[in-house]
Amino acid sequence: MSKKEKLQDIIVNGIKISPVLPEEVKNYLIDIDGTICDDIPNEEPERMKSAKVYPEAQQTIKKWYAEGHIITFFTSRTEEHRAVTEDWLRINDFRFHGIVMGKPRGGNYHWIDNHIVRATRYSGTFSDLVKKEASIEVFENS
Repeated sequence: MSKKEKLQDIIVNGIKISPVLPEEVKNYLIDIDGTICDDIPNEEPERMKSAKVYPEAQQTIKKWYAEGHIITFFTSRTEEHRAVTEDWLRINDFRFHGIVMGKPRGGNYHWIDNHIVRATRYSGTFSDLVKKEASIEVFENS
């Protein structure tokens, strides 16, 4: 089933708004360099073809895909590196629904959205996710 087929229409006060996925389906946005493989800077594109896979990431992402979750990779790699990136993902058996190129570089990301956003920082271990309490920044109510 494609992502589009999983989306559910939402009506609020008789007006259709952006569709959402069912609660049991996650929309994973996963960085590539330094998260699922060696961290390869855009300035050294010749290394992209030989980036070493992180096996735990590969296994976990395969499982999530098989469970019906949406897998989208996002990367600071530029559009000119799309073909080598897609080839590398396929050769290394990463299944995915899409790739977003041109993510801003430098980290310290702060995502603002009208949909639920859950962030998980990769710190060397790729495995099933667990729930933990954490503090977050939110907009103060007026």
